[in-house]
Amino acid sequence: MYDRMQTLTTGALEKIHDASLEILQNTGVAFQEQLALETFRKNGFKVDGATVFFSESQIEKCLASAPSRFTLHARNPVNNVEIGDDDFVFVPAYGAPFIALPDGSQRPGTLSDYEDFCKLVQSSKYVDMNGYLMVEPSDTPAATAGLDMVLANLLLCDKPFMGCQTNRAIANDLTEMLAIAFCRGNKEQLVEKPCSVSLINSLSPLQYSEEMAGALMELAAFGQPAVIANMVIGGTSGPVRLPGIMTLINAEVLAGIALAQLVNPGTPVIYGSTSTVTNFKTGAALVGVTEQAQLVSLTAQMARFYKLPCRSGGGLCDAYVPDAQASYESAMHLITAVRNGVNFILHSCGQMAGHLSVSFEKFLLDEEFCGMLRKLVAPVEINEENLDTQTIAEIGIGGQYLSHPKTFKLCRSEYHQQELFSHDIHDTWKAKGSHRIDETARDKVKQRLEQYRRPEIDPQIEKKLTEYVKQRKSA
Repeated sequence: MYDRMQTLTTGALEKIHDASLEILQNTGVAFQEQLALETFRKNGFKVDGATVFFSESQIEKCLASAPSRFTLHARNPVNNVEIGDDDFVFVPAYGAPFIALPDGSQRPGTLSDYEDFCKLVQSSKYVDMNGYLMVEPSDTPAATAGLDMVLANLLLCDKPFMGCQTNRAIANDLTEMLAIAFCRGNKEQLVEKPCSVSLINSLSPLQYSEEMAGALMELAAFGQPAVIANMVIGGTSGPVRLPGIMTLINAEVLAGIALAQLVNPGTPVIYGSTSTVTNFKTGAALVGVTEQAQLVSLTAQMARFYKLPCRSGGGLCDAYVPDAQASYESAMHLITAVRNGVNFILHSCGQMAGHLSVSFEKFLLDEEFCGMLRKLVAPVEINEENLDTQTIAEIGIGGQYLSHPKTFKLCRSEYHQQELFSHDIHDTWKAKGSHRIDETARDKVKQRLEQYRRPEIDPQIEKKLTEYVKQRKSA
């Protein structure tokens, strides 16, 4: 399929690959985790202090064992998703400490806010997975907040979800809870059943912290997928120019993938990045800019070069209210991700102010746009029936189709139906109150939360999950 953004030739992709290998072979990547270093040593990698060096053959062997697609299991099997190849999933906001309010102010997030986002995901027609850290719950101790969020994910939603990964111990909590929910407590069975995806971030440039490396090893040991990603900021934690940024992205991600495959060959991994560039006026990272969208495209092309699923994109913006700036920037990133073949589209709904806040209203606006994008890229099937030559012949020259029986049959199902965006005539729009789209979204959020119905769960599983969280929080 022709796409003006797919600019990298095989030769260009190979140049990035070769440049990354040069970095991996000669500069190396630091892993601040002793068990990770021991794993590399046992598998013949050169290790000097905390720095690991990678040969081309070692990288190729690790890439060969990583699957190109996998099934992610939901508590309700109807909601299982496929990740890889041409399939893609929309995943909500991640990592924001604040709730964005309609007047442009913000407040710290709470566990109740997090639970409300779980409810919106459960009731969504277009968000395929539940997230993690959709907002940071400031009213819960940071050391145990992950337990509360995973419990909310499991009880309030029966879609696949993202898991906690702050460090090795927290990742162990995740695998213990997954075993309770999916394997009747038998943790060893998790190896054959990917149940959550966790985000593992490198520390640019060219480092993995003790916490991230330890969490990655725990997840890989039990076959649980990880997004291996980074946020290289051009001009701050990476080179200024995009090819240099992509070289650094690639080197770091390949190093993380290698560790996961050494721990457990065949562990599903997703090649990821949300890298961007620096605002040299302030020193901060820019998010809603064309350079980040270009990096989304480059990341997707590089992942496809390795035949790996890709994470990038999302409804990212630098705006503080769901206004035109938020819409344009988020649409640019979402369209770029979908049309460039990103498989795991994180930050799809709700993200604002870079990565610092999340908005309930924007969650619904982004969700509506995700539905439009699904329709936009859905293949149009051509067959004898839908070419409608018989109907065209019946109507003939100068006729009308509005009252034809086939129009009545198809009028409610053939076209994508939007719930928030207004297509009323002006007088009708005025009669309904002349509401802006963010006002309409605010009302819809309230309605969705009021109509939410909690999905069923085995009472014994719920009891064991709740007891596990209670026990861990009191330890």
